[in-house]
Amino acid sequence: MLRANNLAVRRGSRTVLAGIDVQLHPGQVLGVLGPNGAGKSTLLAALCDELAASEGTVSLDGQKLSDWPGQERARRLAVLPQSSSLNFAFSVNEVVAMGRLPHASGRVRDAQIVAEALSAADALHLAGRSYLALSGGERQRVHLARVLAQLWPGAEGQTLLLDEPTSMLDPLHQHTTLQAVRDFAGRGAAVLVILHDLNLAARYCDHLLLLHAGRPHAYGTPDEVLTAEALETVYGLQVLIHRHPERGHPLIIAR
Repeated sequence: MLRANNLAVRRGSRTVLAGIDVQLHPGQVLGVLGPNGAGKSTLLAALCDELAASEGTVSLDGQKLSDWPGQERARRLAVLPQSSSLNFAFSVNEVVAMGRLPHASGRVRDAQIVAEALSAADALHLAGRSYLALSGGERQRVHLARVLAQLWPGAEGQTLLLDEPTSMLDPLHQHTTLQAVRDFAGRGAAVLVILHDLNLAARYCDHLLLLHAGRPHAYGTPDEVLTAEALETVYGLQVLIHRHPERGHPLIIAR
């Protein structure tokens, strides 16, 4: 289980994140919400030890995250950043296969996993194409397949951190991507996903953390977090809260 206790991050004299207490539970998806500059990507970077905490700790199964050996940690924790700087003409299969580097499962099994991860990300038809020839949304789905392949098939004790995995996607692929994430959690993995779309968060996340100016404003189920009062305070947006007519989760409508 990945856990942060009293986590804070400072940049110079400025505190950009503080008071964070979260733990990622097996089989569940935690969504992180908040306006631009609220500290969402900073939180993810601190949770994967890319940014050093100024206060507090991040631990994986009770052991400080920075103390985990690199290969072993990579078999337990995968991270999808907001953007990729990959600029080489690798094939799609080669990009996804990078997720298998921490493993020693053999070329045949790795090729099977690459195909299964691409299928889960609705990107199997891209296999064999040059990565550089893809659109932004296609590249995003390929990188999702890469991090899924890193932990495939997903199990308790594994953690997936995703920074805005739907930002470049059309509406259909926003849903297929989050359904793939939901299915991955269903196999036992713990997932944290940063989102901007409140309705997608309400539909696919078990719990939500709403950040405001680098601090937690609300934490709980979508019903507990997505209230008109909280959203007006954090986003300055007046909304109506209804129920989804089929699924029953909160449905957010701007006034």
